Amino acid sequence: MTTPGRFPEPYGQQGSGANLADILERVLDKGVVIAGDIRINLLDIELLTIKLRLIVASVDKAKEMGIDWWETDPALSSRARRDELARENAELRERLARLEELELEPGRTPKKEAP
Repeated sequence: MTTPGRFPEPYGQQGSGANLADILERVLDKGVVIAGDIRINLLDIELLTIKLRLIVASVDKAKEMGIDWWETDPALSSRARRDELARENAELRERLARLEELELEPGRTPKKEAP
């Protein structure tokens, strides 16, 4: 004969309760924003302010909200890295072309290279 437990069933083990995967799916689908500010004052002088903003959402939901900063961050996106390298390459080519034009201008004597 078994006696009923003295403690309630742990969360998530009840038949009608939602499991962690369901909760996570809902959070990512809807999105959650957590915001808070921490201020440290001494004698009415503000010494430190920390603003915390946390958004938990799926990539699709974040894009719906207009949040897509990871697509243009070279540390996170290979496409952004290629774009930055292409921009830098074009800028260097343009600088080189300007320098070559200056060197070939009439009336200017080209600088001699050191041996």
